[in-house]
Amino acid sequence: MRDLNRDREFERWLKTHAAALSRLAASYESRPALREELLQDIAFALWRALPSFRGESSERTFVMRIATNRALSHLATRRSLKGTHPFTDDLVKGCVPIKEIADPAPRPDEMAARMQTARRLQEAVRELPLPLRQVLVLAFEGLSHEDIARVLGLTAGNVAVRLHRGKGLLRRALGEST
Repeated sequence: MRDLNRDREFERWLKTHAAALSRLAASYESRPALREELLQDIAFALWRALPSFRGESSERTFVMRIATNRALSHLATRRSLKGTHPFTDDLVKGCVPIKEIADPAPRPDEMAARMQTARRLQEAVRELPLPLRQVLVLAFEGLSHEDIARVLGLTAGNVAVRLHRGKGLLRRALGEST
């Protein structure tokens, strides 16, 4: 019976956090096959971590911490295979746009403009230094400064500084005035 409860809880976690996990994976991996691999790694890590969840943080914070750690491991592994330093950012091209919650019947030109904006944002996020990217991705998912601090093992003040710097770099990358 215990395994049945674990299975149900795991399925609920995946359903509840699917969109956020997908966006997080897309912010670390542009290639669809590798992004799917990352999502599977995240799911497996969540399955393994489920019994250790004691409610000391919110479920969302716990899930995002596991997902972020898996994404970092994925980057380190992928980049070490390339023979580069695991946390040196390079330009990743050919991204797929972040899924959006769309109007029931968007016009094709509206959808194209949204996809182009999402693609530009996603490319700009991927080009950020990893410490700033991590904070921004979690903030985009609605985590508070305190929750981001818990996920990344930082202080809330450090999160605020990184968030401010990351937003500034994004504005410049997207050609907006600060």
